[in-house]
Order: sequence, then structure tokens, then C-alpha cells
Amino acid sequence: MRQIVLDTETTGLDPALGHRVIEIAAVEMVNRRLTGNHFHRYLNPERDIDAGALQVHGISAEFLQDKPRFRDIVEEFVTYLDGAELIIHNASFDVGFLNHEFGLLECSGIHQYCPSVVDTLRMAKELHPGQRNNLDALCKRYQVDNSARTLHGALLDAELLAEVYLAMTRGQETLDMETGEAAAEYGSDDGAGPLELMILRATPQELEEHGRYLEQLAQANRGACLWDRQPDAQT
Repeated sequence: MRQIVLDTETTGLDPALGHRVIEIAAVEMVNRRLTGNHFHRYLNPERDIDAGALQVHGISAEFLQDKPRFRDIVEEFVTYLDGAELIIHNASFDVGFLNHEFGLLECSGIHQYCPSVVDTLRMAKELHPGQRNNLDALCKRYQVDNSARTLHGALLDAELLAEVYLAMTRGQETLDMETGEAAAEYGSDDGAGPLELMILRATPQELEEHGRYLEQLAQANRGACLWDRQPDAQT
């Protein structure tokens, strides 16, 4: 299964007010393993950046002046995403901004390329109701090292979120792994019908040794052994 953990940084909080995406980062996982295949681009938003947003991510308009526009990287971006399941923290924010960028180019929205989106914020709220569930809080809760996160940055945040997501869903991974091991050891249901179990009965010598063992237990406990009180098994 191919999954993409994605994060963006923006000029402000609301695309309806003309705010734009200025950084996109995504990291790839295949079968729950990070592949090292990353997508990371800074983008020229062709507008100013709100002071509040600048304090969060530290990306200035001057830094972005020589960077490509979204329209310059959109084909590469959707090729990278195509068919994968997206994993995003507070997905409505990032998806809303990306859909706004696609809309400016008269393109289909993100679900055209990635039909499934997992919102880790919603997942965290269900797992930890009433607690703080921002990325820093989740890193602390799941013992993911975020000491390098002094400012928000899309690539670092995507990498941290990937580790948090794997930790949050580790129980599912364990269950799948155990199921797979059991199937490998005992065989799978291939439609051939129920398995025939082999019954190995005790030999007379083993029954005699077992009887002596029960007598020793009875003497040690100064009373009849519990197993001696059970009716003889029908053979």
C-alpha cells in the first residue's frame, strides 16, 4: 500500500481571502515503510505573507521571489501523488489550500488524484479525547524526537507526522503481522474444507507415570489431588 504524508505552509489562514501555498512537502511510505522518496518545493505565492504566518514558519517573501509558481510544479506534483492514500494532520486546512491552487488553474481537486485522505488530527481526537493533539503534543506522547522543530517547516513536519502516524497505528500493524505469521505457520483457508486434527493418545507407560505423579501431588498436599476427582475420560 502506498501512502503519502503531506504538509503545507501558506501565506495565511484562509484561501478564500487570497492566501496561497508557499511550501509543499510529502514523504512516501510503502507497506508502512518510509522509502526516502520525498517531494519538497518552495513556491512563489505572488503576494505578501501575513505577519502571523511569518512568525509560524519563518519563510519570507524575499526568499520566495525566485521560486517556481504552483503552476510550474503542478504536473510533477500530481504525478508524485497519483493513486496514493494521503495522510495529513488537520487535513481540511491543507486540502482546502491545495484545492484552491488547483482551482486557480481550472484543474480538478486533490481527490481526483488521491481518493482517500486520512486526517491524523481527527484520529488523535478519537484516540485521546480532551487532550492536546497538535503535532508537538503527539510527538511527546509517542516519544518522537521533535527537538529540531523550532519553526513549522513542511518537510520536517511531514517526516515527524509519518513517525507519529506509524506509532498511532502500531497496534494494527502488530495484528496484521501476527495474523500473517499464523497463516504462514498453520496454512490458510484455501477452500479445501476444515483441517483434520491429529489426536495423540497417551501410551500405557505414560499413563502409569502420570498416575505416580498425581500420587506424589496428593501426598505433598495432604489430600486427594484435584485431577483424581474427575471422572475418567471417555475414550
